[in-house]
Amino acid sequence: MAVAWNSKLDEWVSHGLLDAEVAQRIRAYEEVAGAGGGLRWPMSVALAFGGLLLAAGVLLFVSAHWENISPSFRFTIVVSMVMVFHFGGALVSEKFHGLSLTLHTIGTLACGAGIQLSGQIFNLDEHWPSGVMLWALAAAVGWAILRHWTQGAIFAVLAPFWVLGEWEVASNHFRDAGEMVSAAGVLALALTYFSARTQKSDDPLRVALCWIGGLFLLPLAGIIPRIGWNEHGEVVPAWLVASLVPLAVAWLLRREAAIYNVAAGAWVLLLAFTTHHYDNLWTILVWALGAVGMTAWGVFEARVERINMGILAFLLTVITYYFSNVFDKLGRSFSLIGLGIVFLAGGWAMERLRRGLIARIAKEAK
Repeated sequence: MAVAWNSKLDEWVSHGLLDAEVAQRIRAYEEVAGAGGGLRWPMSVALAFGGLLLAAGVLLFVSAHWENISPSFRFTIVVSMVMVFHFGGALVSEKFHGLSLTLHTIGTLACGAGIQLSGQIFNLDEHWPSGVMLWALAAAVGWAILRHWTQGAIFAVLAPFWVLGEWEVASNHFRDAGEMVSAAGVLALALTYFSARTQKSDDPLRVALCWIGGLFLLPLAGIIPRIGWNEHGEVVPAWLVASLVPLAVAWLLRREAAIYNVAAGAWVLLLAFTTHHYDNLWTILVWALGAVGMTAWGVFEARVERINMGILAFLLTVITYYFSNVFDKLGRSFSLIGLGIVFLAGGWAMERLRRGLIARIAKEAK
């Protein structure tokens, strides 16, 4: 049983909320129930790597013998890959939930490979986003039936990928505007995913969405100013979709708290607008504004990951400003000295601020 639960029980007993006998019965029950419940991290790692290696091995075997297999047998293998993994997951669902989740996840991933291979078998290469749409639909069905967080996470990645594919095909005649709208829309959606975890709702799917959004945030914020803008930049319907869809997802995840995602979406539009109208210094200022806003958001909703992301983004913004506006104006030695001061002093100040903010929200939570 976790130490935190023991300390909470002691606190409740000391304040008269529970008597000692009830607290002891709770401890005894949790020790028995928790002995075999839940996966420890070595088992989770083993299942993740085992599933990855199993899927890779099957796909490698099929690809190595692909040319020597008849079209009918190819299609049989494609269908069998999906059926075997999902059937195996259903077979062990009651005995080993972790293994069942892994096998069902491999089955959904194999479905994507099966769709691509089926298109190759029957020479279906007319509209490639349709294949992604079918794969996303398979993940959505798996999520609706199984309620596994992995199925939801796969759908959360594939659905935007399908929309981006459709937009890429439709926007070939104004490529630059297509890239800008795509990057801005994905950044807004990444902010939505990153804010999925709340104090009231923090299930595994929301954790996965938070990780997915966090991995895309900083790279996309850095890429958007590099894309540029052209005469087709004002594609109003596309910008409406890129702005409203992430807000709709935020409302599904956060309900009334999605009002803060409106501010995040406005910041994304400001970043894209700044790229078109102003110089590099204004971009730096918008980055800094976003970093401060992310930190404040984390403090207000008591989310440590947002505080950490905001502090990291602000530190990277300062380093970017130093390299783009200061480094070349100093001598080599003074530039290195200044960079060292930025890393040491800035890192110390940011870490002190981060710890102070985390301690503050921990104190308020009590």
